[in-house]
This record gives sequence, structure tokens and C-alpha cells, in this order.
Amino acid sequence: MEKQKIKEIVILSGKGGTGKTSLTASFAALQKKQAVLADCDVDAANLYLLLHPNIQKKQPFVSGKLAQIRQDDCTACGLCQEYCRFDAVIKQSNPSRDTFRIDPIDCEGCGVCVHFCPVSAIDFKEQECGEIMFSSTQYGPMVHAKLHIGAENSGKLVSLVRKYAREVAKEKKLDYVIVDGPPGIGCPVIASLTGSSFVIVITEPTLSGLHDFERILQLINHFKIPSALLINKWDLNPEVASQIKELGQKQKCLLLDSIAYDQSFTEAQLKLQPVVEINKELHDRLELIWEKIIENIH
Repeated sequence: MEKQKIKEIVILSGKGGTGKTSLTASFAALQKKQAVLADCDVDAANLYLLLHPNIQKKQPFVSGKLAQIRQDDCTACGLCQEYCRFDAVIKQSNPSRDTFRIDPIDCEGCGVCVHFCPVSAIDFKEQECGEIMFSSTQYGPMVHAKLHIGAENSGKLVSLVRKYAREVAKEKKLDYVIVDGPPGIGCPVIASLTGSSFVIVITEPTLSGLHDFERILQLINHFKIPSALLINKWDLNPEVASQIKELGQKQKCLLLDSIAYDQSFTEAQLKLQPVVEINKELHDRLELIWEKIIENIH
């Protein structure tokens, strides 16, 4: 029996607000339930606003550890504060004796205070940083997540979302995973694209958009992943749009299309729908773009 080959398409942008999530939602609507959807922008997840997922299951995302002082056992020696390099240990002066506590926001979970506490009065428990959700939508299954306020390790959470999305695709015998990636080029972006089949970069014709596109291309090329470019609102600055096209051509990044500014994207967001559901012209155009993507995935 031939092993199923799941193709993972990641959609990235240099910054937020370029149309990445709108594009992902549109592809979700166009692929006719043949893909699993994964929202890997875990720091500011918003794909659910357009796809209205029905959550089937949740599971906690546990990562890292958090130190906590047991006041009944603490001798107030102050070594924890002395050794903490993140200023997470706070001294509180009281008439009877000083007490110490650890600020959970500043604690980096390094464990130094636990190691040096002479009376072992510091607990070091795993912390819940967020949750992962498995949902159904009218366009297919969806895996998404949310970090708690102030939580870190978003790169690890992104990797888990992708892992579970591939497992769902395998279980349901679906050929594609469509990933709404995070903006920028940091750790969460690296976690969202490594090992993927194809990367789509959506950008705008501004100088910052040109710079962001160049940085993302360097990252994509480092991992030797085939890529494609979609320029949104190209008509706002045709000159810079041409520069972006030239850069993509030099870097062998396939040009999918250049889309003019269209108020329909904003209207669709206000209606909490993919734009292809309210604009026939964009529906047909993005459908051709989707077909072009599929043709270029090996």
C-alpha cells in the first residue's frame, strides 16, 4: 500500500495586517473539505473569527516550570533572591520576619532558586501555558491554539499544532494541511515552516513590505523550501510592487498574482466570512491561484 503523502502549505507575511488570515480562510473555503486547517499564529490567533469552529476537544499546553515558595517551610535566608538573575524573587518586609515570593511573570523557570534553597522550600511545577483545540468547521477540520497572557514557548506550541494537524489529516485521509503562520521571521515562524511542502508569502507594496519579503525569503531559502509570492494592494504603490516582483524573480520565488486594493476584504471581515464567499470575482481569481499552488507542489 502506498504511503499517504500529506502536503503542508504555509502562508506567511512579514507583519500582521497584510491579508494572511483572509487568504488562509479563502483557501479553506475553496479546497472543499480536502484539507486540515491549522492556525499557528498562537500569540494572536484570529482564523477562528472567519471559520467559526465548533470545538470538539481541548487539551492543555504544558511547557516549562514555575518556581513557588512554600511560606511555611521558608527560613527567609534570601539565597533565592541573591541567585536569581531575572529579579523574579520579591522581598517583603514584615514586623515579625521578612518573606520572599516569586513573581510568576518574571520567573524564567531556570530552577536556580530550587537548586540552592537550603531547606528545599521551593516547589518547581510544570506550568500550563495555553490550550490546544481540535475543531470542526464547515470547510473541514481545524487545529488551533491559544497562549495564556504572558506565556512563552510559542514556537513549541506551533510545532504541536502542526503535528496534530498532520495526524488529523492522516486519520481522515486528507491530502493537505493549510497553515496560517505567524508574522515576522522569529522562532514561531521557523517552527511553522520547517519541513513544510510549500510556503506562500503575502506582502504589500511598501518599503517595509519589500524589506520584510527579503528577510522571509532568506529564511525560506535557508530551509530550501519552494515558495510563491502574492502581492496584495499592488496598486497602492506600483513602483515598489515591481521591485518586490523583481526580488522574487531573482530568488526563484513563483509569482502567484498581484491583487489590487479591494474593499471586499474589509467587508468580509466585518461579516466574519472568507472574502470568496461575498465576492464572485475574487472567488474565481483566488480559485485560479489555489490551482496554481497545487500544480507547483511536488
